[in-house]
Amino acid sequence: MDRYARWNALLELLTDSGRVTVEEAAERLDVSQATIRRDFDQLAQQQMITRTRGGAVASGVSYDLPLRYKTAKHSAEKQRIGTAAAALVQPGMVVGLNGGTTTTEVARALAVRPELNSVSEGAQLTVVTNALNIANELLVRSRMKIVVTGGVVRPQSFELVGPLGGGILREVTLDLVLLGVNAIDVTLGAAAHHEGEAAMNSLMVARAKRVAIIADSSKLGSHAFARICPVERIETLVTDSNADPAAVASFREAGLNVIVA
Repeated sequence: MDRYARWNALLELLTDSGRVTVEEAAERLDVSQATIRRDFDQLAQQQMITRTRGGAVASGVSYDLPLRYKTAKHSAEKQRIGTAAAALVQPGMVVGLNGGTTTTEVARALAVRPELNSVSEGAQLTVVTNALNIANELLVRSRMKIVVTGGVVRPQSFELVGPLGGGILREVTLDLVLLGVNAIDVTLGAAAHHEGEAAMNSLMVARAKRVAIIADSSKLGSHAFARICPVERIETLVTDSNADPAAVASFREAGLNVIVA
């Protein structure tokens, strides 16, 4: 296990338990205590955790870890979801994508579909995104038209947020928006942890003809701070096969087309 994989695992341990000792972490990750102490010190220097005598505790941002530390969580499920969500996209569409690990997999799946990379009249796919990493994924691997909103970069997700991005979004119309979310609930709708991200996502929804939520099974039935949109505004939910059948049934009863990847 390399350093970044260990850091990811340590941050997930802290997210789950709030506190972990050097001894516990070394045993869970099957590495030496000296290695864990170095990892804790380096994560504390980055203000990702708070160092304590004999261990570490989660910092105040542990519920919303930076994107680069979340790529390993539910990775297989997210790849399947990305492929299934990308299948909703047809040549010539204008598609909105927000940030996050799952929508990054959607972008990667779009980039390898040759029929979406045509530059012939009326066939070129246009992607509108507020996520710098997704714009980069598509820019270097495809011939799509990429539109990036303005805004202030939020380091945790590489997303552009704030009123500067709203000006661009209000001037475009999206055929389909594919949104990654922190939580989706039948009663409360789709939501994000950060209000700035939720506001940008909500504006994307307002400019879209169709809305698809991209969420692995851990997000179903969960709650988050800032609502993006009510469930009535959502046409499709793409999730993975680990989803609770009762939760899937509840979304279908609410009128959503649920795709289980």
